[in-house]
Amino acid sequence: MRFITKKSIPRRTFLKGVGATFALPLLDAMIPAATASNKISAIGVRRLGYVFMPMGCDESRWTPESEGTLDKLSPILSSLEPVRDKLTVFTNMELRNAYPGSHATSNSSFLSAAKAKVTESSDYYLGTTADQVAAQQIGQQTQLPSLELAMDLLQTVGQCDNGYACVYQNNLSWSSPTTPLPAEAHPRLVFENLFGEGGTPEERRAALRKRASLLDSIADDMNRLKREVGARDRARVSEYLDSIREVERRIQKAETDTNDNPLPDLDRPMGVPAMYADHARLMFDLQLLAFQGDITRITTFQIARETSNRSYPEIGVSDPHHPLSHHGDDPQKIARMAKINTFHVSLFAEYLQKLQNTPEGNGSLLDNVLLLYGSGIGNPNVHNHTNLPIIVAGGAAGGMKGNRHFRYDKPTPLANLHLTLLDKVGVRLDSFGDSNGKIDELFEPLSL
Repeated sequence: MRFITKKSIPRRTFLKGVGATFALPLLDAMIPAATASNKISAIGVRRLGYVFMPMGCDESRWTPESEGTLDKLSPILSSLEPVRDKLTVFTNMELRNAYPGSHATSNSSFLSAAKAKVTESSDYYLGTTADQVAAQQIGQQTQLPSLELAMDLLQTVGQCDNGYACVYQNNLSWSSPTTPLPAEAHPRLVFENLFGEGGTPEERRAALRKRASLLDSIADDMNRLKREVGARDRARVSEYLDSIREVERRIQKAETDTNDNPLPDLDRPMGVPAMYADHARLMFDLQLLAFQGDITRITTFQIARETSNRSYPEIGVSDPHHPLSHHGDDPQKIARMAKINTFHVSLFAEYLQKLQNTPEGNGSLLDNVLLLYGSGIGNPNVHNHTNLPIIVAGGAAGGMKGNRHFRYDKPTPLANLHLTLLDKVGVRLDSFGDSNGKIDELFEPLSL
């Protein structure tokens, strides 16, 4: 018998500089030799990401025609073709606790599967959301237990929708029934949260003035690391740091552009890219870096908020989104709404392809994450919470096959899917929300 004595560097290895801390991606040198031949199973599915799409969709252009398999993607989902084998689409899932039906409860029930207390005041009450259930059990293993992101400033207070306090509409994540977690929409603040060493905003700005980039201060640590690892690991670290530098460069450019051409947009934070797509790509890239460096294993992203009046001139839609969603069965309005749906999905598709192209172990980063994309509304014209648009992506390391379409004969609780995904990352619960079982057929047994 041959004894394997190769040493590995700790998984939680950091490069440190003045005011900066950079966690490293998974390297060959971090995997003990005894498990190196089976890296995917050694890593496993250990990350959960949630992307919320507001105001439902055009169901006719969303729902795939085939059942069982995804023989052909629907028009709205067509941009997902390059990662079709890593996708499962669900039809006829519901959020029964979101009724009687509102934008506020679409948002609040999406991750909680709970009924929001009807109140316009501060005595709001919901439930702990799936992401925070996971964060409370596996989030302590990372620098950040979870990461909550959005695209819009959420400054509305009081009553927002049919007697519900704005807090329900503003926040996807709740760490307890009475504790909403605000999301961050500014890329600079997210970047410094991931890679900076904290301090007040004034302290961070002063530190930044002393250097062009957070990365500038880790050169010594980087050189030491290069002497400890092999050529493939050196290349992987260099690519990771190059990605961080590129994200930081884009943030700096957006801030410069804002100073030169300030745009009065009450929903858009100052210092973010002027174009929606550029802002969204930055926020997706920050999530990728957070997963890659194992800075967090839980993310939520509100790709736009319920009742958003944002228009999308970059794709030829000048109408505000919310009024379009109340289309009154007007074919032209439905077509424009579907164009927005398609645009949002295309940005998610780009994110999935980047995860797919990021190596980890014997597979990709996408193999080791489970991502749920969807909305808490089905048909926005009638504010229903049945037949929700739902996709799950990734998860090959946990046995998710992909290229499938599950169409249920009767409405099935979205809570069943939450319970299933939590179970796959090691969070064992008997039930969640209004669940009535797990979706065992989503995953296949792993071969040893």
